[in-house]
Amino acid sequence: MGKAKKTRKFAQVKRVMSSKEVAKKVQKKAEPEKKLKDSELLKEVPQMSSALFFQYNQSLTPPYQVLIDTNFLNFSIQKKVDLFRGLMDALYAKCIPIITDCVMAELEKLGPRYRIALRIARDEQIERITCSHKGTYADDCLVQRVMQHKCYIVATNDADLKRRLRKIPGVPLLSVGSHSYVVERLPEVF
Repeated sequence: MGKAKKTRKFAQVKRVMSSKEVAKKVQKKAEPEKKLKDSELLKEVPQMSSALFFQYNQSLTPPYQVLIDTNFLNFSIQKKVDLFRGLMDALYAKCIPIITDCVMAELEKLGPRYRIALRIARDEQIERITCSHKGTYADDCLVQRVMQHKCYIVATNDADLKRRLRKIPGVPLLSVGSHSYVVERLPEVF
């Protein structure tokens, strides 16, 4: 005949607190809770743009100004999407493609493999914006420009840049899909 198994009975014995845990508990009770004043609460709230009405950006009106990133141009060429026609089809309005000096410098640094993208970026129909900062890191330039002026749609396929831009309310994103452009977070017309 076999042995009968006994089941364990849990929570029968109370857990014993160590002396360190008791000391921490006493110390927490002794500390008075800090209450925040109304003036301290107001300092922590960031200033929102006057263009935003809740999550709706009122400064986005046709003709749309589209900031173009380096990899957006490269993916457009790979997927064989015409830049101007693709923007018109995606946004259903006239678009003004804009390239900053940092993006142009990044395209020039990439060398002869990206000469087609550089030729498209130098097109006369694309507007150029000069940068006022030092350095040529295009992602920081685009994020800084969008935070200052909420009137841009950002065209990029860079995952890190998209993650940074999603934190900014009221900024729509545009990326290259299978054979067309995909718009993310563009507010609908009432």
